[in-house]
Amino acid sequence: MTGDLDRQLGRAVTLLASAESLLITAGAGIGIDSGLPDFRGEAGFWRAYPALAECGLQFQDLASPRQFESNPRRAWGFYGHRLSLYRRTRPHAGFGALLGMARRLSGGGFVFTSNVDGQFQLAGFSPEAIYECNGSIHWLQCLQDCSGEIWPAVGFEPQTDETRCELLSDLPHCPQCGAIARPNILMFNDPAWNERRALKQRAALNAWIEAAGRPVVIELGAGTATPTVRALGDRARERLIRINPAEPWVPDSSAVSLPLGALEAVSRLSGLLQDGRQGSP
Repeated sequence: MTGDLDRQLGRAVTLLASAESLLITAGAGIGIDSGLPDFRGEAGFWRAYPALAECGLQFQDLASPRQFESNPRRAWGFYGHRLSLYRRTRPHAGFGALLGMARRLSGGGFVFTSNVDGQFQLAGFSPEAIYECNGSIHWLQCLQDCSGEIWPAVGFEPQTDETRCELLSDLPHCPQCGAIARPNILMFNDPAWNERRALKQRAALNAWIEAAGRPVVIELGAGTATPTVRALGDRARERLIRINPAEPWVPDSSAVSLPLGALEAVSRLSGLLQDGRQGSP
């Protein structure tokens, strides 16, 4: 196993050393090394929010606009706690290593992520080079999307009772119509999600890919349950470096598979690249 892993690391380093541009694609697994909770499966969700286990509520029950309509304080107890958590969580060193890799390439880098936590921005990536396909918890919208506008969550400081998963402070409201505000995040059964910001980001990604040609793809922590991010990596094939300790398989043998956590994998790749540069004439 060690020998095979070393070969895969070597193939990844060769890809990165010859790359002109880098597309970083990321699912929830990239944040585990920063201490963020893993919501995969009922066990992971209930471990993070035990009060909801007592009610028998699952992730899809809370991640729904209906919850904001029927019980907004519980909905914001969940999302308010997450907003505070993401604001105070510092991205692990792997984010900085990825940023360094991208900055050294002539074509630069771009991020495509299904995460809503804003960790890439906190790590120093340019907001203009990030596509958050599910939106961001750091932006708000009207529950009814009355005006088609979204606004930053700056100034909203949720105080929550974590034992009951309930918002204690004032609910946020739409500045246009006064209705309850919600995160600008794509939820389950969510026709009112305002996707304007995400569509602009997607257009920027498409333009970057067109200019970059054939970027090398580093995929981190993207699972198969919701394969949005993973599907993009599959299309890269021989230019794909898939980092995933639980689901490392790749579309064919031309891709690189690293069954490691994000922080360990990126740290090892960064170190090997640095060694190669120091050893070159």
